[in-house]
Amino acid sequence: MVGGQAVIEGVMMRGPKLTATAVRDPQGKIQVETKPVNSISDRYPILKKPFLRGTVALIESLVIGMKSLSYSAKMAGEEDEQLTDREMAGTIVFALVLASILFIAIPTGAAKLFHVITADPMFLNLMEGCLRLVIFLLYIWGISRMKDIRRVFQYHGAEHKTIFCYEAGLPLTVENVQQFPRLHPRCGTNFLLIVMLVSIFVFAFLGWPSLWERIASRILLLPVVAGISYEIIRLAGRSDNSIIQTAIKPGLWLQYLTTRPPENDMVEVAIESLKAVLPAEEILPGSGEYRNEEPAAAETEVQAAAVITE
Repeated sequence: MVGGQAVIEGVMMRGPKLTATAVRDPQGKIQVETKPVNSISDRYPILKKPFLRGTVALIESLVIGMKSLSYSAKMAGEEDEQLTDREMAGTIVFALVLASILFIAIPTGAAKLFHVITADPMFLNLMEGCLRLVIFLLYIWGISRMKDIRRVFQYHGAEHKTIFCYEAGLPLTVENVQQFPRLHPRCGTNFLLIVMLVSIFVFAFLGWPSLWERIASRILLLPVVAGISYEIIRLAGRSDNSIIQTAIKPGLWLQYLTTRPPENDMVEVAIESLKAVLPAEEILPGSGEYRNEEPAAAETEVQAAAVITE
């Protein structure tokens, strides 16, 4: 399976053997960087087992995603140098600490307010989970209102449409890609929402110890939650079962916030990123060669006018 993510003015795609980050530079050219996939699970096959592979995939996605973001920022002219490995590690640690505060510490601390209703541990844990879900949804809604993030979300839509086109067995052209929906069942948005829902169920049975014990238990059980959520998202991506498809509807609806209809030049970037990770024999005749094309003058003028208008 192929997956990906949106980056600054571009798209990162990951295939079985390669990752590729394609970015539209300030001159309008598409720059592509490819790297081999070096998964720790290739060295330790046990990590490919169900409920273990989810945690590995999550950690590796964080690392690859941060590196792709750093490259895209440089190519898009927003960063002079790429982050060093030490800076990358520091950034990931900072992000994890911030996420722990926002989605673990605050909800579990605030859930104590429900003591006025009952002291039942399961009820308090369920209220904590509901608060976490509300904070998550407000966070997604809030960042979706930011102008720069909206453009990233357009590239997110381009990534989904391009993968849909590839999975349908059609040549990778702008016209073919644009006919597909921008909501994909294997999206990271779906995964995050499933994590929120699974955590409500898992944490409900942990009792109600001290605040620090609650925070520690949530962090320690994150690999378990991620492992379960990963298997659910894999099943949803492969199954046409009506019950499963109904169950993932909320995640698809949430993608109306995390994706936006992409412009044609964004789809071109997504196509070049996907082509870079595919074996040559899987790139169907008729697929575009947008990396070697000059951006249309008229389209550039339209984009410039749109920027001025915003």
